[in-house]
Amino acid sequence: RPLTSVIHAAGVLDDGVVTGLTAEQLDRVLRPKIDAAFNLHDLTQHHPLNAFVLFSGAAATFGSSGQAHYAAANVFLEALAAHRVASGLPGAALGWGFWAERSDMTEHLDAVAMRRIAQIGLAEMTSEQGLDLFDAAVRAGEAFVLPAVLNEASLREQAVAGNLPAILRELVRRPAQRKAATADDGPAMDTATLAERLAAAPEAERTEQLRDLVCAQASGVLGHATATAVKPHQSFKELGFDSLGAVELRNRLMRVTGLRLSATLAFDYPTPAALADHLWDALRPEEESVADRVLSDLDELESVLATLAADEQARERVLSRVQQLVAKHLADEAASLDEPSGADRFDAASDDELFEFLDNGS
Repeated sequence: RPLTSVIHAAGVLDDGVVTGLTAEQLDRVLRPKIDAAFNLHDLTQHHPLNAFVLFSGAAATFGSSGQAHYAAANVFLEALAAHRVASGLPGAALGWGFWAERSDMTEHLDAVAMRRIAQIGLAEMTSEQGLDLFDAAVRAGEAFVLPAVLNEASLREQAVAGNLPAILRELVRRPAQRKAATADDGPAMDTATLAERLAAAPEAERTEQLRDLVCAQASGVLGHATATAVKPHQSFKELGFDSLGAVELRNRLMRVTGLRLSATLAFDYPTPAALADHLWDALRPEEESVADRVLSDLDELESVLATLAADEQARERVLSRVQQLVAKHLADEAASLDEPSGADRFDAASDDELFEFLDNGS
């Protein structure tokens, strides 16, 4: 019988942060997608096919933690479908969302992994939904279709937090911007930076605030319902953090603090308490030198003199005082330069003066 349709549905996962991927991991993930799909294209391009369907994944569109190589493999499938269509051949890449029915690729996913999927904006779809979407996607006649069910609740939360993926910003209604507080609205919001607020707090309170901050962000990474689920002296390893969790914690803390932080943060500082201390070391305001304070005061003096331009008498009094200070310090400096050093006095001393020094000991 003649070959009329080709469906490529192969895939392998081997997750890891991009800086830790090995050549073996890349081969394991890329080969079933890239090599297999290209071989099917090459072997069937002269057959009168009605359909050539490639199973891509939403990771290529949305991005997915720990799946850079998997996303890249799917992007190749989408490019291959576009190439076939441009060449007059049938081709469609389907960027699948997340199927509720587990497969060999998804049976290992735990609660933390599921929360990461929800954060991308995807909801589980039933097999019935998936099959209906397959039929609709193939009938669409497009080179690329994204058959997926979106997690609207997660997307609304991300919209409120300002973390919505750019690709979805036209699909999700964003909340109206709240107007700035005015005198009639009650107390204005504290506009001090995190570092300023921490610096103004007593040491014990500052330590508690930073520990609460780290614990809350770690709880969010692990998908806990409450921020107090993580305790300051629990180790991240004991809590179940892996490399992906460590990167997500780093990203969350970077957004909150504005600091540039290492991806290995959770391993370098193995408890929330230790990590909180590290954050304070990075946030701590630098001590201002005496010279910096004086220069700052001079800048302020310059501004004041500009405002005194209309009051000539006051301006002259201030300038006169400044001139006296400058003259005094220049005179003191000149005197110190003119005064001979001990070595100079010793070289210039007479014999009698030297004997008197030895006799008196001074």
